[in-house]
Amino acid sequence: MQRSNISMALAAVSLRDLVLVQAVAAEGSFNRAARLMHISPSGLSHQIQKVEQALGAPLFERGGRRILPTAAGQRLLAHVDAVLKAGEDLEHAAQAAGAAFGGELRLGVPSTLGPYLLPHLIEPFPQRFPGARLTLSEGKPRGLLRRLHEGELDAVLAPPTEHARGIAAQAVFFERYELLFNQAHALAGTPAVALSALRPEEATLMAESHVSGALGALDGALDEASERIQDVSLESLASLVALRGGYTLVPVLARERLASIPGITLSRVQGEAAGRDIALYWRQTTPWDEDVARFAELLRDMAGAADGLRVIGA
Repeated sequence: MQRSNISMALAAVSLRDLVLVQAVAAEGSFNRAARLMHISPSGLSHQIQKVEQALGAPLFERGGRRILPTAAGQRLLAHVDAVLKAGEDLEHAAQAAGAAFGGELRLGVPSTLGPYLLPHLIEPFPQRFPGARLTLSEGKPRGLLRRLHEGELDAVLAPPTEHARGIAAQAVFFERYELLFNQAHALAGTPAVALSALRPEEATLMAESHVSGALGALDGALDEASERIQDVSLESLASLVALRGGYTLVPVLARERLASIPGITLSRVQGEAAGRDIALYWRQTTPWDEDVARFAELLRDMAGAADGLRVIGA
């Protein structure tokens, strides 16, 4: 931390004193400035002298019909203006910090969730948290949780996973998975497909599919027979299936964007829903406990209104 070299005399000068200096310079008169600032002329003169003594230079020429700044005063008045502008900026920043999450929620999300979740939050987030900004950072859950622990993020949405001490977690919603087929696949166009009809050797899956529910057992069976790929978007995964054939698993929030990719079709999983749980993670030391609880409630409200999502927790 850099130490300040400001003298004790200058440290005793307040922003109000500098505002008085600015008023005298603008009005060119102690009397008019005093009336404007609701202070007596003698009190104003005393405060100006206090500032001049602290700075070690006279700011104004006195005695004429109009009060004029000295040459030194003209130079110093520019610094006075800058200090007062910085004071205004500090006040505005403090007011913004009084908003939810201190004015900004830095949210970490997996790349298979963020782009598809954001459209559902664009409208309700500013309504629930006026004055606060939502910024998303994408990555893998482990890396996002590390950044949360180190203070780079305020919260993380990710499937349940191991996390560091001092991190709190709460499941908020379940997202159903769907089957994405190459349009030439024998099951393409089938509205709902039974798990028993799937051939593991035809699957191309993300390395971290985070599948739970009924499809979790199949996901385990696919480990040896299917191909696992890493570090690609869901759009790239869908395009790969369109080119190479077979099928894959995709989260339901991505349905609208993936459906526009040529060469593929989407089907529901027949019977018990299969998908992934999504949990909200945050630091236990956060000063925004109430805001985190309200954000979790927003996510549950969103899940209750979205097709393919199911609310978890209360």
